[in-house]
Amino acid sequence: MERSRSCTVLLCFDVDAESLWLSYGMSTPTPMSRGTYGAKVGLPRILGMLQERQIAATFFVPGETARRHPGEILNIVTDGHELGHHGDVHEQPGNLTEEQERRMLEVGIEELVKVGGIRPKGYRSPSWDLSENTLRLLGEYDFAWDSSMMAEDFQLYQVGATDESQLVEIPVSWELDDAPHFLFNPLPFYAAGMANPEQVLAIWKAEFDGAYEHNGTFVLTLHPQIIGRWHRMKMLERLLDYISTHNDVDYLCCSDAVARFHDRVDQLK
Repeated sequence: MERSRSCTVLLCFDVDAESLWLSYGMSTPTPMSRGTYGAKVGLPRILGMLQERQIAATFFVPGETARRHPGEILNIVTDGHELGHHGDVHEQPGNLTEEQERRMLEVGIEELVKVGGIRPKGYRSPSWDLSENTLRLLGEYDFAWDSSMMAEDFQLYQVGATDESQLVEIPVSWELDDAPHFLFNPLPFYAAGMANPEQVLAIWKAEFDGAYEHNGTFVLTLHPQIIGRWHRMKMLERLLDYISTHNDVDYLCCSDAVARFHDRVDQLK
């Protein structure tokens, strides 16, 4: 008898907007307009698709994006999605002093509460890298989970935060991020981007198959200014159509997946 299979799908959207280019030291009109495209064109396109399919997702929002585009960020919350902390101006924590990182966390929280009315429960490093202080600081600021590390592929796991608490880690991977595949940029570093969506679709389908085989979690990281292009959105929809052919698949916000993780851990005690 074939064993049952299931999968939790976490669609994550990093709404970097202009903050991405500011973090690269690029503040001239053309790169900044790429960020604006993400907030003004890509994000509404994504929200419309999610609403049509009745899918809940988590949107990681830097403080700078919330300041520049409060209406667009409020739309995320109004549509029933979750906001996650994503720095202030897309800073790399490893480049910050402890006090600078602490202030970055505080400002990011303040901006998301101001716009969305809800304090974020989770954090994702803008660079997918953490400082030696990050986990401890996340514990001090009562974050329940992080999504920046890569020690698992299909399973959530716990990482140390303080002596009194542990964070749940929602693992990420470059293979399941649209930026390595699609982001093109000539300066200040060269990013080739421009991958064939068919090739990326094949990779993402295969990774979903692995998560489904392991009764695990499939975590996809997307950026409105990248995946929001029309042809890439059509590729994403084809992926979701493929996922829909499988039984026992749930789309959850990250915090709901973490709550389910805790329930399973408690059942094993």
